[in-house]
Amino acid sequence: SSGINAENGGEGLIDSGDNADELLRQHRVFEDERWTRNRSVTSFDINSKYPELILVSYNNNEEAPNEPEGVVLIWNKKFSKTSPEYIFHCQSPVMSACFARFQPHLILGGTYSGQIVAWDMRAGKRTPIQRSPLSASAHTHPVYCLQVVGTQNAHNLISIATDGKLCSWSLDMLSQPQDTLELQQKTKTVAVTTMSFALGEVNSFLVGSEEGTLYSSSRHGNKAGINEAFEGHHGPVTGLDYNKAVGQGDFSHLFISSSTDWTVKLWNNKLSKPLYSFENANDYVFDVKWSPIHPAVFASVDAMGKVDIWNINTDTEVPVVSLQTNTRTALNRMQWSYNGRELHIGDCDGKVYIYELKEKLAVPHNEEWKRLNDTLNEMQQRVTEVPLAV
Repeated sequence: SSGINAENGGEGLIDSGDNADELLRQHRVFEDERWTRNRSVTSFDINSKYPELILVSYNNNEEAPNEPEGVVLIWNKKFSKTSPEYIFHCQSPVMSACFARFQPHLILGGTYSGQIVAWDMRAGKRTPIQRSPLSASAHTHPVYCLQVVGTQNAHNLISIATDGKLCSWSLDMLSQPQDTLELQQKTKTVAVTTMSFALGEVNSFLVGSEEGTLYSSSRHGNKAGINEAFEGHHGPVTGLDYNKAVGQGDFSHLFISSSTDWTVKLWNNKLSKPLYSFENANDYVFDVKWSPIHPAVFASVDAMGKVDIWNINTDTEVPVVSLQTNTRTALNRMQWSYNGRELHIGDCDGKVYIYELKEKLAVPHNEEWKRLNDTLNEMQQRVTEVPLAV
C-alpha cells in the first residue's frame, strides 16, 4: 500500500485522547500508470472557478524516452474516477504551471527549456495552443516561477528563469514579453528558484535563490529589481510563501521559506535575519506553504516522505502532526485547498495524495490572531536585529 502513516507531534492542539489519524485523513491518491509513473510532481494549482479541479505538473520520465517530456494533468476531486480529467503535454519538462486566474480554461506552463506554453481546456487538444520563442527576447533557462498577478481588467503572467530574468506577459500574446527585468544583486545574476507575491500585490515580491539568500524585489519604479537581502539559509531555497490569511490582524509582512539545509525559516519582511528556524526535518525540505485561512498554521514536506503541519501558536519545537509515507518516497510539492481543509501533496514518483484536515486543526479560533501577535513579539525580542531602513 502507498498510504501515509500519521504520528503525533506537539502538544496543545492534540488532546491525549486524539490521534493524528483523526486530525488528518488520507482521502485519495491520484496516479496514472502511463502519465505519472517515474515522473516527479513539480507544481500544483487550483482552479479559481472550479475548485474541484487540481492542476499537477510533472517532470520527464527517464524510462520512457518516447513519451512527451513535460506533462500537466487536471484531476477532478469531485469524481470518483481514477483517470485524469484532462491530459496536456509538451516537449520540455514542465517545472511550473498554473491556471490563468481570470481565464480559468487556460493553463500556463514554464518549462525546463525556458519556453512558456499555454494549453486550453476547451480546445480539445493535448498540445500547447501558444508557445513563447526560445530566443534572447524571452527565456532560455528553466522557469520555476510562474504566476498571474493583477485584476480582471489588468493582469499579467509573471515568469522568472534561473538566470534571474523576469518576463511580464500578456496572456493572449506569448510571442514576446511585454516587459523584461534582470534580477541582479550588485552585478551578479540571482539564480532564482522560487517566488512569492503578497496577497493582492502586483509590484513587490520575494524570490529565493540557489545560494540560499532571499531577496525582496520590485517590478516597476525607481526600485525595480533586487532590493533587500534576507540571509539565513545554507542551501538552495526550495519553497517560499507570504502569509495570506485574512482576519482579525494583518500578517502580510510574514513569510516562510524552506531549503535543502533541512530547515524552514520564518521571516518578517522588515528584518534581514529570520525570526525563527524550524529544525524538525532530517533531510531536504522541498516545500512549505501557509494555511490560507489560519494565520499560525503552515505545512512542509521533505525528502524522507514526511509531511509536517505546524501551529506556531501551539508549539515551535515540534509540529502538531507529522506524517510519514510508507514508501518514504521524497515529497516534492504541496498545496492547500482554498478552504484550508485539504492538503495536496506530490511525490517524486508521480503520486498525488489528498489529505483532509479536521476542523480543530484547520480552522482558527478568534483568539489565534492575538496569540500570533504575542508569539511574534516574543520571537522578535529574541532576534536582536536592527530593522531594515524602510
